[in-house]
Amino acid sequence: MELQQMRYVVAVAEERNFTRAAERCRVVQSALSHQVKALERELGVRLFARTSRRVELTAAGEAFLPHARASLESAERAIADAASAAGEVRGTLTIGLIPTVTALDAPAALAEFHRSHPAVQIALRGGGSNEFVAAIAAGRMDIAVLGLPDDSPPKGVAHRELVRERFVAVVGEQHPLAGRGRVSLADIAEETFVDFPVSTPGRAQSDLAFEAAGVRREVAFEVMDMGIIVELIRHGLVVALLAPALVADMAGIATVELTDGPGRVEYLAWSEFNPSPAALAFLRTVERGGRARG
Repeated sequence: MELQQMRYVVAVAEERNFTRAAERCRVVQSALSHQVKALERELGVRLFARTSRRVELTAAGEAFLPHARASLESAERAIADAASAAGEVRGTLTIGLIPTVTALDAPAALAEFHRSHPAVQIALRGGGSNEFVAAIAAGRMDIAVLGLPDDSPPKGVAHRELVRERFVAVVGEQHPLAGRGRVSLADIAEETFVDFPVSTPGRAQSDLAFEAAGVRREVAFEVMDMGIIVELIRHGLVVALLAPALVADMAGIATVELTDGPGRVEYLAWSEFNPSPAALAFLRTVERGGRARG
C-alpha cells in the first residue's frame, strides 16, 4: 500500500468521479484507475461501486477513507516537522476566518507570511467560531480568528485576545434612527433585524444582550455573508448590531451608539496540544509585523 494510492482514493471519494480525481491529482485517468484497482486487489475488497456514470464508496470504502485521510495528514505532518527541524517551514496552513474580522489585517499578514515561507500552501476557510474551534481541536485546521461573546472565551484551544469591541446599531442613512446619538436595546426592539444564524457565536452576542435587557426582537433575515447584510441595511430593510469597524466609512450606512449593546472579543486560536510549524510561524508573523489591529 502506497501513500499515492491513498491520495487517489481520497480524491475519487471526494470528487465522485475518476476523471475529475485524475485532473485534481495531475495524472492520467488510466494510471489513477490502475492504482485504485491495485489497492483493491491488495486489500481484497472493493472500495468503490462504479459504472460509466456513477461512482460511490462501498461499505469497505467508507471504513477505509477516514484512515486514509489520517495517514496522509500524518505523512504531510512528518514532512513538515522534518523540514522545520532543518529550519524550513513547509506543509499546509489552514486558516479559518469569521465573516466579521476587524482585529487582524489578514491579507497583509498572509502576504508577509508567504514571502517568508513560500513552501507553505495556504488554505482559507470561512465559517463560524464554533466549527473553527472544533476543527482546530480535531487537527483539521491550524489557526483561526474567532469572534465570541465577551464572557465566553474559547475552550480546548490556545488563544490570544486581539480586541474587545462594543456593538453599535447599524442602519441605512435614511432610517429614522440615523440621526440619533444614542439608543437602548429597548428603543430599537421593534425594528426588523438581520443577524447571523441562530445558535452561532456571531448571533449569541446580540441574543444574550436582548435577553439581559428583558426585551424581545424579530430577526427576519438570517445571513452569514457580510456583503448581503450590508446591502439589506443600505436598502432600509433591516437594522443590525455590529462592531463599528466593520462598517466604518461605508456609503449609505449610519451607526448609532447603544447604551446596553453587546460586546464581543476577537481571538486568534490555534492547537494547544500540537501546533503545526506553519501555525507557529504564522503566529510569529502576526506578532512581529503588528498585523493585529486595535
